[in-house]
Amino acid sequence: MAIHGFRAGQWVIYRKPKTSVSPGSRAKDVRPAAKGESYSYVVDKFWVVTEVLADNRLRLRTRRGKEHLVDAGDCLLRPANWWERWWFRRRFLAVAESREDT
Repeated sequence: MAIHGFRAGQWVIYRKPKTSVSPGSRAKDVRPAAKGESYSYVVDKFWVVTEVLADNRLRLRTRRGKEHLVDAGDCLLRPANWWERWWFRRRFLAVAESREDT
């Protein structure tokens, strides 16, 4: 079953919002806090859809095997386009080949 065009095994990009005093090299859309003590930014996360749930949520797996439940309509989530699948293929393959530590 596909919701919002997502299906199991699909490569997706999640723009995860973060805050810290020193953003990393992959930080995008960096903005200083009002008083300048920290920065807010987003980092692209390269995840794989493991399951499409009936309640309009997706189960996503990270490179280290963690799982996240995200609403299929979340504006921070999108399918990777062909260019991103080619350019970031190593990151996606690392997620696809990862196993959960149980």
